[in-house]
Amino acid sequence: MAKDATKNILLRLDPDLAERLQTVASVEGRSVSDVAREAIAALVDQRRQDAQFSDLLEQNLVRHEESLRRLRGDD
Repeated sequence: MAKDATKNILLRLDPDLAERLQTVASVEGRSVSDVAREAIAALVDQRRQDAQFSDLLEQNLVRHEESLRRLRGDD
């Protein structure tokens, strides 16, 4: 994806968390979007290195592959 390409998402936060996020952004002189992007990127990186998450991902892949085979009538 090109560096300038972005995807808009709607994120609903409880008011207290939204206020704390705004405070962090304000103190750091950054936008709320920047802080949220950084936090999401850190979470995704953390999950990529998490063995338990990898196991869950494998289980989901197997389940979806089985569903796809059934839908195709391959069984």
